[in-house]
Amino acid sequence: MSQRAIITGASGGLGAVVSKAFAGAGWQVAGLDRGSGADLSQAETARAAVHAAVAKLGGLDAVIHLVGGFTLGSMAEADDAAWSRMWMLNFQSALYVMRASLEALTANGGGTIVVMGSKAGLEASPGLTPYAVSKAALHALVQCAAAELSGTGITVNAVLPSTIDTPANRAAMPDADPARWVKPEHIASLLLWMASPAGRDMSGALVPLTGEA
Repeated sequence: MSQRAIITGASGGLGAVVSKAFAGAGWQVAGLDRGSGADLSQAETARAAVHAAVAKLGGLDAVIHLVGGFTLGSMAEADDAAWSRMWMLNFQSALYVMRASLEALTANGGGTIVVMGSKAGLEASPGLTPYAVSKAALHALVQCAAAELSGTGITVNAVLPSTIDTPANRAAMPDADPARWVKPEHIASLLLWMASPAGRDMSGALVPLTGEA
């Protein structure tokens, strides 16, 4: 029987590549994002979307959470709306999707949760404060969840890329050198390994994938 994955942010520049890679490897994939009507930043709508995806797939082996957002701004200059947006997209969405997935993963006897963290959440990043703080909180959530779920067969990890080579990032930074950025295909390959039996010995890891940045 093929394995089953929920991939959030599935229609984005990274999500489309990751979804294609998982499908190509024989996985059944259910994609969740705003395009599919799933507001994952709210607890009840996230729960409903995850439960519907599990029912469609007939079970769950992996959750690949790629939803997130980015904004510029310092602590002093970023307004409340920027802080709220980063918190909802980068932290709350992950919390709600992870929490809603636990029942299905437990019923499966275990599985994999991987979220998309950020290099900026590990080191001080002037001018990126709301983004960096929300990602740092996400990293803490991953490590706490991994500790809480130890012994259940459910692993929780994060991949921490620098800038990802997507069409949106190329358009936003036309003067940058995308050759130094992380390729979506490389992230997809890592995620496939992390979701495979070979990756099940790793939990609570914050895995940097930073290219030449």
